[in-house]
Amino acid sequence: MSYCSYQQFSLSFLALLPLVSAHGYLAQVVIDGNNYYGNVPNAKPVPSIIRQINDVDPVMGASNPYLNCGQDAQLALLVANANSSSRLQFWWKGGDGGHWPHNTGPIMTYMAQCVDTTYDQYNSTNAEWFKIEETGLQPGNMVWYQQNISWPANVTLPPTLAPGQYLIRHEIIALHDAVAMGGAQFYPSCTQVNIQGDQSDVAPASDEVTFPGGYSDDDPGIYDPTVFNRPVQYTFAGPPVVSFATPVSNSSSPTSSNSSSTTMGTPVPSSTASGNAGEAQCQVSTEQATFPCQPRSVSRVMRRWWES
Repeated sequence: MSYCSYQQFSLSFLALLPLVSAHGYLAQVVIDGNNYYGNVPNAKPVPSIIRQINDVDPVMGASNPYLNCGQDAQLALLVANANSSSRLQFWWKGGDGGHWPHNTGPIMTYMAQCVDTTYDQYNSTNAEWFKIEETGLQPGNMVWYQQNISWPANVTLPPTLAPGQYLIRHEIIALHDAVAMGGAQFYPSCTQVNIQGDQSDVAPASDEVTFPGGYSDDDPGIYDPTVFNRPVQYTFAGPPVVSFATPVSNSSSPTSSNSSSTTMGTPVPSSTASGNAGEAQCQVSTEQATFPCQPRSVSRVMRRWWES
């Protein structure tokens, strides 16, 4: 390769790096201290409780069919046991494996029960989602919690949630381009859990939505021409938080409306997940824990350029 060709290659590669690092994915979930790793988008998958997406790019448009679980999300093989009031941590990464790159917009968490089938067969396009928390601005309405989500985002499950197999849809909406209609960037994720216990609360139908269908491109919380005005006045998109998702008091970390909010924390080094609720547990592999970065793990944007 000549120097000029090498220089052109290097400049082209560097020009693409912001496109990759400026997006991201859910890399890891901690449930009551047990650590579960997801797969790098479009990488060769290993068993996980997190449904793997095929690209770090955001879902664009409120009517996009990928709005339920993310870009071409695939069924996951494992499920994690949890309880009512379980504490969850969601660790998001940038597309380059670094910190989450965005800092403007809400974080919201939904759940849907896997009806008439098991978690590993449930089609999320049929899911009826109810919201259990929403996190927006830190006190003072100047800084979004999303700005610090790499530390991670903390969520406590409702204390009276009925048992069963559920999908947890943890979502970031990046609003830095939402001053224009259709500019909001959606980053949904789906994690498979089995809620144990004998609780009885379920969401009323009036609090449930489908995705797509739960948002419109012109909703105030999706299209927001004043999002950079200070102090920020923000209206959450989607349904209200269900009444039985009572906020948990935590004097060591700030809270937002009906939510456990983003704080700093440290991941736990090991965990287990079951291939079916109640069956023998399967240890998370070393390959999974190291976030393998193989050539196939690049985004579609990078792949198209690499192969051209």
